[in-house]
Amino acid sequence: MTASAEKYTTQTLLDVQPLTSSLFTLRTSRDAGFRFRAGQFARLGVSKADGSIVWRAYSMVSSPFDEFLEFFSIVVPGGEFTSELSRLQVGDTLLVDRQAFGYLTLDRFVDGRDLWLLSTGTGVAPFLSILQDFEVWEKFERIILVYSVREARELAYQELIAGLTQREYLSEYAHKLQFIATVTREAHPGALHGRITTLIESGELERAAGVALSAEHSRVMLCGNPQMIDDTRALLKKRHMSLSLTRRPGQVAVENYW
Repeated sequence: MTASAEKYTTQTLLDVQPLTSSLFTLRTSRDAGFRFRAGQFARLGVSKADGSIVWRAYSMVSSPFDEFLEFFSIVVPGGEFTSELSRLQVGDTLLVDRQAFGYLTLDRFVDGRDLWLLSTGTGVAPFLSILQDFEVWEKFERIILVYSVREARELAYQELIAGLTQREYLSEYAHKLQFIATVTREAHPGALHGRITTLIESGELERAAGVALSAEHSRVMLCGNPQMIDDTRALLKKRHMSLSLTRRPGQVAVENYW
């Protein structure tokens, strides 16, 4: 094994599911030694025709206990990585780092009653992993998953989300979860209309959830569009909610791998 190969494993693509022309999910085999905490990400590598390897970071959608790895991707027009990735078919191989990364994990919070998971687009991925892990259901009294997309057809993993509370190990905790979809470019039945930041400023998000966003009780995870993260952090700062650091526990956790 070469020095570079020691850093990654070669995995087989088990399934590819297009959601829209620009969104797709992919499932790969999982190396027996690969470990991660729900909410973390791994670097995926794709070999190009010229023999070079392109790497990008992707949060795991799958549970830490699944025998496979699942990822949610957007095709970036002309993007070096996703152009290659989107051409892969079942049976093809891709590379997965041996080590998982990231701090968007539940151990960022030492306390809190209500967990808000605020996501845009493919940023919902780590939250789906977290919601499949029993720890979050024990730790919080309320869990509010907010998933914002431009068009309703981009709302992925609806079957998984709806089925969470039907799982035997979660059935008695079903009352804790509230799912709020928001669509920004069109009105859609059953979803709020507008950006997450707009809905926070107007109070509509809290009204829909039936619970207040407060420094005392709320713990907030953010993943998605960098502008959403920056703008939401600014709004939360006005409510005296700060980034949770190892040396200084707070109320907000963020993933930055863009």
